[in-house]
Amino acid sequence: MYPPELLYTKEHEWIRIDESIGTIGITDHAQKELGDIVFVELPKPGDHVTAGETFGTVESVKAVSEIYSPVTGEIVAVNT
Repeated sequence: MYPPELLYTKEHEWIRIDESIGTIGITDHAQKELGDIVFVELPKPGDHVTAGETFGTVESVKAVSEIYSPVTGEIVAVNT
C-alpha cells in the first residue's frame, strides 16, 4: 500500500532520498482531499528550504494548502 522507499510527514508530504538528492511530493490522500488542483507555487532552483517550514502552496477548487519541507537543503530542480 505504501511504497517502502518513501518517507511521510504528518502534513501529508512525502520524500524519496536517492544518495544526496531528495524528491518531495504530496500524498494521494492530500490530493484527493484538495480536489481539482488549479495552481501550484513552488520555489526556484537555487532557493534554500528549511525543514518544517513552508516552501510552496497548492491551490484547488476547495482550498489553498501550504507545502512543508521535510528536510533542509537547496532546490536543484522543479517538476513543472
